[in-house]
This record gives sequence, C-alpha cells and structure tokens, in this order.
Amino acid sequence: MKKLGYIVLLALLTSVSSIAQEINWISLDEALQLQKKNPKKIMMDVYTNWCGPCKMLDKNTFHNSDVVKYVNENYYAVKFNAEGNETVNYDGKTFSNKNYDPALTNRRNGVHELTLYLQVSAYPTVVFFDEEGKILAPIRGYQKPQQLELYLKLFHNNDHVNMNSQEDFNEYYNAFTPEFKG
Repeated sequence: MKKLGYIVLLALLTSVSSIAQEINWISLDEALQLQKKNPKKIMMDVYTNWCGPCKMLDKNTFHNSDVVKYVNENYYAVKFNAEGNETVNYDGKTFSNKNYDPALTNRRNGVHELTLYLQVSAYPTVVFFDEEGKILAPIRGYQKPQQLELYLKLFHNNDHVNMNSQEDFNEYYNAFTPEFKG
C-alpha cells in the first residue's frame, strides 16, 4: 500500500512539473492587446502541422525549463500556424487563409496571408517583435535551447540596436556565453 502511495505521489509530482514547463502561448491579437497595458516584446513561433523541425523545436526547445522561464518572464509568446485558418489583425490589416482546406490539417495547406506578410519562407521561423508590435527579425530554422537563448537575450536586452553590420553580430555571437542547459 505504501508503495502505491509513493507511485501516485511520484506521478502527481511529475505531472505538476510538466505543467510548470509550459510556455504561456497566446494569439497575436492577444499579445498586441497586452502590449498596450504592459509593453513587452513578442516572440512568435511560426510553424506548420506537417513540419518535422517545428515539432522538434516545440519538444526540445520550447519545453526546455530555461527557455520556458525566460520566455514567460520576458516575452509574450505567440504560436502561429502558418497554414492555419484563424483571422488575424496586424498592422492595420486583416489577414486570413483563403485557401485553407480543413481536410488537409496534417498535410501542406494554403499559406496564411500573415505568413506571407511576415515574409516567412521556411518552417519553423521564430519572429521577434518590439514592444510596439513592429517586426524586429525572423530567425529561420530549428534552434536548440542555447541557440535560441542568444536571440532571446539579444532582443530582450536591446543589444540588436547597436548592431550595424554582420561583423557587429559576429562579434556579439562570438562573445556570447550561453547559460541555458542544453
């Protein structure tokens, strides 16, 4: 009986710790509204349902405890399906996916108008926005936790503001010491 109690307790603790390891994902519309009350930068995960590297980014990076903690404290996090069917208001325009086919939910689907507007051409892409909702930069491809850490801190600390060339970024990159656990 005692053994069963320990197993139940362990299962409960495991489920609580996994819940605590979640990024607080919201929609872009919600993030833009929240920025008006409490300005923070936005980190947007632009993904598709069929994309293998997108699933790896979600599983390996967006569930990393250091990434979760840093993002939840410093950013509004947006998860956006690049081929989804939601209607999004951004930059004074309304975006939708006129070619969305609900029968293709786990296969390639029509590309959302916002995806094109953000000039996202590869999945996954993490798009960073400033505190006023203006695009800072898209970061293409799968990022390990320590790779994403560089960009999370670069934009959060406004270190990008003083970069005027590729050489400036290279200097920052080479001097950067990651702190997140891999």
